[in-house]
Amino acid sequence: MHALSRQQFAILVVLTLVWGINWPVMKLGVTSYPPLTFRALSMWLGLPVLALGMRLLKVPFRIPRRHWRELFWLAVTNMFIWHVCIILAVRTLSSGRAAILGYTMPIFSAVIGALFFATPLSRRGWIGVSAAALGVLLLLWHELTHLAGRPFGVVLALVSAASWALGTQQLRRTHLQAPALAISFWMTVLTAVVMATLAALFEADQWRAPDRNATGAILYNAILIFGFAHAAWTFLAKGLPAVASTLSVMLIPVLGVFTGALWLGEAVHWQDWTAVALMMVAILSVLWPASMPAPRTAVSSNGRTG
Repeated sequence: MHALSRQQFAILVVLTLVWGINWPVMKLGVTSYPPLTFRALSMWLGLPVLALGMRLLKVPFRIPRRHWRELFWLAVTNMFIWHVCIILAVRTLSSGRAAILGYTMPIFSAVIGALFFATPLSRRGWIGVSAAALGVLLLLWHELTHLAGRPFGVVLALVSAASWALGTQQLRRTHLQAPALAISFWMTVLTAVVMATLAALFEADQWRAPDRNATGAILYNAILIFGFAHAAWTFLAKGLPAVASTLSVMLIPVLGVFTGALWLGEAVHWQDWTAVALMMVAILSVLWPASMPAPRTAVSSNGRTG
């Protein structure tokens, strides 16, 4: 398995905190505000933040024209479907359970990789995926009866997870000759246009000034999610093997569950605590450096070492 560099590890830690805390933040934002409009505003306000970061880091914005088609399809799987489906799911479900369902992504990614991209999992990879799957089932234990009455939200979250999984596999294999930040910027531009269009079509009659909770959530998403997190994820997804990059963020739904419990009063049960341990197993299974094989000593034809 792949060992993280210091830069990758630092980005992963910050990304985990920012994304994990965002689940109850999003729930607060969309409880009394149109979800598609919420997402569109967050993106349009986040784009200048991301552009400023690119300017400061002297990252070029240009994407060669021959790669525009590939960029569009990367945006479809990584962002269009994910953002539309998951923000609607968050409004329907509790923030913690939406996070858990959304982060079935690593399981989808492993299956998609094995079936369509000729990337069979190692034993450690299967241990990680199995632990993550069991963690998801445990976290959903007390929600099954409630989810049965909300199939639309569950289906939306699972569709978003499957789409993101496919997008991660595609990012790993992209032929785009552009920096990760540039790819993230233009995918966000395309998605902002899509979200704004959908918001205008379906939520125009609900448009109004956001209240304090919605304003805070929009700013959090603009600065930290679209100004940082998506670019950070694109960097990790391009630089790490697909299984490592996906399972390495499995702590995010755990944070989503417990911050949701702290801020929104969502119940936490023993299954949640057990799932924390299983998520850690999943993370360590792909990020713990594999032991190096012992060097073999050459043996001459007469049986002496040389």
